Amino acid sequence: MATVLLSRQQSRLWRDYLELTKPKVVALLVLTAWVGMVLASESLAPWPVLIAATLGIGLLSAAAAALNHVVDQRIDAQMARTHSRPVAKGRVSSKHAILFACTLALSGFSLLYVTVNPLTAWLTLLSLFGYAVVYTMFLKRATPQNIVIGGLAGAMPPLLGWTAVTGTLHEHALLLVMIIFAWTPPHFWALAIHRRDDYARVNMPMLPVTHGIDFTKSAILLYTLILCVVCLLPYIVGMTGAIYLIGSTLLNLRFLQYAWKLKFAANHDTAMATFKFSIVHLMLLFLLLLVDHYFKVLALYG
Repeated sequence: MATVLLSRQQSRLWRDYLELTKPKVVALLVLTAWVGMVLASESLAPWPVLIAATLGIGLLSAAAAALNHVVDQRIDAQMARTHSRPVAKGRVSSKHAILFACTLALSGFSLLYVTVNPLTAWLTLLSLFGYAVVYTMFLKRATPQNIVIGGLAGAMPPLLGWTAVTGTLHEHALLLVMIIFAWTPPHFWALAIHRRDDYARVNMPMLPVTHGIDFTKSAILLYTLILCVVCLLPYIVGMTGAIYLIGSTLLNLRFLQYAWKLKFAANHDTAMATFKFSIVHLMLLFLLLLVDHYFKVLALYG
């Protein structure tokens, strides 16, 4: 009986530490980084570099997520969506969570620095600092534009993937960053509308709290239009071909349809439906970039 109880406790602890890393968020970040790696070269980069870069970026992203749990534990404990998180509930102590985050960060940075290149290591560490410190500790609590400014940290993975393969910065990688940067506000504000009362309860200056839900809906529609324009840039500069153009246009029109409904014909579920679609939108958009890239390579060298 004691053995079974111990096994259950260990299993629960393992799940708590996994939850600290926000695995679904990290998976999406790693996907965009991997697309950056693939698009950086017409030929596939060496597998050791791809694996090391993916793992290193993933570890540092997970470290940032774990630090977010520590910094936001008081707020998390008061919000319906986050009250059961491991640190907020006390299942994992702040000390252990910080130690866990530092171990992940050190491991990821060392892996990138030694096996990939120093530029990628430092840029990834800077992204961690931008999210865990600049956004979570300061911007999130200071301004309703927090997600617009702080979203840059979350938009960095494609650039990190690109530099992992080339060791240099490139304007095409910056276009990928721009896509995620423009995507982040409508993505997050849709969730913020759905959870507006939670944010108001903890006095968090999210846009629906400070400017109202109707204003936020207008902002989502505006930023979705901006996203549609930004998503055209890779095709305009010759980075992508017709497959990406057609696919991204269809995805953006669908996103725009959600934003339009949210503004002018919303029901109780529209905000959350918009938020959920935005995740699918970004994932499919970056998969389109991969498919388009490989078709271009086949056309050139087929």
